[in-house]
Amino acid sequence: MIKKFISKLLGKTADTPGKPSFGKRVEVGPKVHGIDPERVDERAIHVVRTLQQAGYAAYVVGGAVRDLLVGLRPKDFDVATDATPEQVKSLFRRAFIIGRRFRIVHVVYGRGREHEVIEVSTFRAFLDNSAAEQVKGNERTSKSELAGMKHAVDSTGRVLRDNVWGPQDEDATRRDFTVNAMYYDPESQIVVDYHGGMQDVKKRVLRMIGDPATRYREDPVRIIRAIRFAAKLSPLGFKLESKTAKPLVACKALLADVPQSRLFDEMLKLLQTGHALASIEQLIGLGLQKGIYPLLDEVVERAPSPFVNAALADTDRRVGEGKPVAPSFLLACVLWADVREGWEKRLARREHSFPALQDAIDEVFNARIGDVSGRGKLAADMREIWMMQPRFEKRVGSTPFGLVEQARFRAAFDFLRLRADVSEVDLTLADWWQEFSMADDATREDLVQQAKVERPKPVARRAPRPAGEAAAKPMAPVRRATDAAQDNPPEHHQERSQAGAHQGGQQGGEELGPSDAAKKRRRRRRKPDGAEDSAPAGQD
Repeated sequence: MIKKFISKLLGKTADTPGKPSFGKRVEVGPKVHGIDPERVDERAIHVVRTLQQAGYAAYVVGGAVRDLLVGLRPKDFDVATDATPEQVKSLFRRAFIIGRRFRIVHVVYGRGREHEVIEVSTFRAFLDNSAAEQVKGNERTSKSELAGMKHAVDSTGRVLRDNVWGPQDEDATRRDFTVNAMYYDPESQIVVDYHGGMQDVKKRVLRMIGDPATRYREDPVRIIRAIRFAAKLSPLGFKLESKTAKPLVACKALLADVPQSRLFDEMLKLLQTGHALASIEQLIGLGLQKGIYPLLDEVVERAPSPFVNAALADTDRRVGEGKPVAPSFLLACVLWADVREGWEKRLARREHSFPALQDAIDEVFNARIGDVSGRGKLAADMREIWMMQPRFEKRVGSTPFGLVEQARFRAAFDFLRLRADVSEVDLTLADWWQEFSMADDATREDLVQQAKVERPKPVARRAPRPAGEAAAKPMAPVRRATDAAQDNPPEHHQERSQAGAHQGGQQGGEELGPSDAAKKRRRRRRKPDGAEDSAPAGQD
């Protein structure tokens, strides 16, 4: 009360910025927080133990603590410590310092696809961003200027560098949500809380630490993080606090200054953490369905369509079952309608099927993806998934045997299966390929023979007659060779022989060369005994 009275005398108001509150350290024991130690990753425990044995403070931090408190098994484990990145790196055999904006250390365990990364960050000081060094551009345009800076912001207040180390209470204050700002020591099983995170977990509230609008300006990506956390925790009853949700729409424009590559990565996190459909519901409910990122706008708009909805639901299912998901597959599903439309337009112009599909894909990449993917692996995988679709229609010869050996066959087949589920292709086609992909060589040969027998025979198509000709001449009379020669002068015979050569004997005969055509022209008709021979055909 006395501080408030003095502030009024000095002309300060409640909105006047001052020193932030770093909260009060509260230690919560295992009987209160109820975290199951068996859910804590052994590698994270090893990192914490190694740092503590070297004399440093170290804790499991962030979303992992939040998930442990609500009974979920965390997917990733992060560690926070008072050791600098260089000190952390010196303690582990496979550790790498990464990042410029925030310097952190990746401690790597295992190799290949089974490897795991424990991310270790150093406690950061809470600094007044208004006093930070300011640059005009962003991370790219001001790269040389930012090289020697530890704390810098751009003209909008967005933090471009934050590598000033500080105490744990300041590190907690600079984190985003209260439920993400708790520290767990797996050795003592104590949870350290500075901002009432334990109470917010019990009340199922997502609350921003400090002034939400200011925190969104510091890092606009927190807007997307707020949506992701709300979507992930909504099944458990969590909701965004009203003060935290209110500035979201007004601050959305700040995302325009964030690098497109970072927004692309955040979009993938939003769609691939197992809560894609819930994330779209949150975007619509908060009025953020447009304007965050162009490709995300397309996802939200197309989510109600059967094919995209099935793809989103399938992605959520796979994540829930602990199976891997690929961004190329989901984006291929989202943009398939554009590819198919462009392909059908080109086929209507009588373009060849495969070049037409390639051109349609290039057009979609230029319009929807741009240079964000770097035309790298993601774009290559999407292209393969799309290009395999017409090849699934060919089930005879050697095509099926070669197709099933392709590296992206499984993704392309899953794509085909989704198309069959929404009746875009025949369900029997997807069933055939599923059986073929799992069969032995002998069974595959039988399946190919079966497909060959069931394949409909091509129907010969005759050129349409001019209107009225069919009615006037229902049946053409048998014509003599001389009549044919009179109606077809020699040059017409030559044109017909060239056309036959291009058709390659489609009528079942051999290709006719010039000498064969000449022999036909010299054929004579038979006359009664004693009559004179007639002139060669075409020369009457």
